[in-house]
Amino acid sequence: MLLSLQSTSIQSLIGYTWQALGLVWLAGMAFTKPTLRAQPHGPRLFHSALVLLGLFLLGSTSLARGWLAIRFLPDNPAVGFAALAITIAGCLFAVWARVTLGDNWSGRATVKAGHQLITNGPYALARHPIYTGLMLAALGTALAAGQLRAPLGLLLLLLGFLIKMSQEERLMMETFPQAYPAYRHRVKALIPGIL
Repeated sequence: MLLSLQSTSIQSLIGYTWQALGLVWLAGMAFTKPTLRAQPHGPRLFHSALVLLGLFLLGSTSLARGWLAIRFLPDNPAVGFAALAITIAGCLFAVWARVTLGDNWSGRATVKAGHQLITNGPYALARHPIYTGLMLAALGTALAAGQLRAPLGLLLLLLGFLIKMSQEERLMMETFPQAYPAYRHRVKALIPGIL
């Protein structure tokens, strides 16, 4: 009984963490520059669908039936608290990246009016630190879920981000033909020093 109560409380705290992240994103939408160029709608819809399905698999128990509900991790407090800490750390890293990006941010791959190439703060660690933070938070959420639906959700989320990243990389190469290749050579895309 106590174990399931702790698991439910940790799941709730993880949910509140994601909700807080969503509020930060909504508030930040009001403070962006006008868009000059954006990715085509087709790739945007595709990667958005993958990301939404991935998040749904991670956060919703309504699909946790059959083989998707098979546990790959024990439901114990140590795993739950580690999962919560990882989720919070990932969300905080994503918020740091979002705040550092400032009014250059967009929910889709775009070039803004007066767009700047940001290379400081978390952008000195990864070219796409928002996705780094979101993937870390999703990993924490997956550990808390402990069911096979979670790795599938992580995979879909990563695939969606990789598609969006390719669009962003193309736009940045076109916008900053001198500076971006050097930045790309110096800083990895998602995981500092690795990937």
